[in-house]
Amino acid sequence: MTEENENITAEDQLQQVQQEPETDGPGPEAESIEDDELQTPEKRPEPAPLPRTLKTDEGHEVTLESVVEAILFASDEPITPNRLVNTLEVGSVKQIRESVENLNEKYKQANSAFRIDQIAGGFQMMTLDAYNHWLKKLIRVRTENKLTQASLETLAIIAYKQPIIRADVEAIRGVGSGEMIRGLMHKGMVKIAGRAEILGRPLLYGTTKKFLDVFGLNSVKDLPKAEELKKPKE
Repeated sequence: MTEENENITAEDQLQQVQQEPETDGPGPEAESIEDDELQTPEKRPEPAPLPRTLKTDEGHEVTLESVVEAILFASDEPITPNRLVNTLEVGSVKQIRESVENLNEKYKQANSAFRIDQIAGGFQMMTLDAYNHWLKKLIRVRTENKLTQASLETLAIIAYKQPIIRADVEAIRGVGSGEMIRGLMHKGMVKIAGRAEILGRPLLYGTTKKFLDVFGLNSVKDLPKAEELKKPKE
């Protein structure tokens, strides 16, 4: 090999080294990625998803939506989303609202007579306005069947002691009860059950089928035992 060829080869090698890109530092792509990462805002953690099922005290599995439905069904006042979350001990307000929306969609698809409405900042199960005509009749019947404390006392005595004469009712209550008995008969709760086989043969009184219907009893045998009604000693 000549000296001229050796010189050319050395020069060529030097040019090749100068033309090769540096690899020690990050390339343009790395710088671009770092810039993007710096510009991306910090993401807030999403709330934990609601479990599909919950377990009852007896170990049965129920859906979360059915629990929300049961709570709203049993409540006679609006319940706020926060209170529902606290009661369920899982989920978030947003997820509770989604559950309510899903329930309302199911009610709509099933052509149910009720929906879950938002009232005073809370949720409450309400019947649709289309059914007001029949509901007004029910409310009127309930008003007619409303009993005072004195009426309830008289009715309880008759229910537990039947058949019973008025004098015995008054002896237990300590006051005259003729008016109370007549009012209960007018409401259809009490009826004449015959006459007592004593002097004067006074009328005997007993409860009616309507009494059983109003108090959800199958028969008078289903009345709570007197011992169960006694207040426990402190």
